[in-house]
Parts: sequence; structure tokens; C-alpha cells
Amino acid sequence: MDLKSILELLRFVNKSDLNEVILEEGEFRLTIRRGVLGAALPAAPVVQPSSPPIPSASSPPSEPVPEVSKVETPPSPPKKLEYIRSPMVGTFYRRPGPDKEPYVKVGDIVRPGQVVCIIEAMKLFNEIQSEISGKVVRILVEDAQPVEYDQPLFEIEPL
Repeated sequence: MDLKSILELLRFVNKSDLNEVILEEGEFRLTIRRGVLGAALPAAPVVQPSSPPIPSASSPPSEPVPEVSKVETPPSPPKKLEYIRSPMVGTFYRRPGPDKEPYVKVGDIVRPGQVVCIIEAMKLFNEIQSEISGKVVRILVEDAQPVEYDQPLFEIEPL
């Protein structure tokens, strides 16, 4: 399956009411899900590489789970998270080269103007810079994965 076909499928899923699409062609498997295990994320679909199925909450656990006593703790205020989003359609890369270190890792602090990744579009490699200061909480895209315009790439806890 080529990148153009995948992008067309992403657009279709984004415009439809579907929550999950699984496509298999021989050895190739593509799973597209809206959100992650019921968590609220922006509307852009998330494409995940081929992997074993994730057990649902209704499936019985394979091992007994020990019972934990509940301790009442006051709820902490929810953290306001921000996102670094893709400014274009292309292929996401976390590092400047195959033998180089990633631009950022989970837990790193980013500043405005700092390069956080590269997006390849039409054989051009575009450095994507952070527009906000904060700590990287999650990286929402796998290396070498196609991304859509305005798709969240990094989840940032503002400083």
C-alpha cells in the first residue's frame, strides 16, 4: 500500500463515523483508531503499526490482579496539556538521520524555536520547531509514520 492510498484512507476515516479500521494485505497490516483506548484526543485519527491486538477491558485478565486497598486522596487539578501539531502532510521522523539521536524524548524540556522532528514532504525534509515551552509528556507518532496536516505529534505540559 502506498502513502497516497494511506492518506486517502485517513481522510475517509476522519470524515466518517468509524472509530476503527483494520486493513490487511498479505503481510501488511494497518490499524487506524480514533483516540487511544477511549482517551479523549483531538479528532485526527491515529495510525498504529502492525502489532498484536490489545486486550479489551471486557476480556478476562490472564493473571489474577492483586486487590489494592483504596486510599482517599484529594483530586489534583487536571493538567492543561498542549500539542505540537504537524504543519503539513508528510512522513514524520524523530531524528536527523538513522544513526543519530532523536531530537527530543519523553521528559525533555522544549523551548520555542527548538527543532523537535522532521517531516518529509515531496522529497523535502522540513525541520519542525516547537512554538511552546514545556515538558514532552508523550510522543504521539511512531518514527517514519505518515502524518496529516494539524495532526498532534507531541503532547506538552506547559512550564
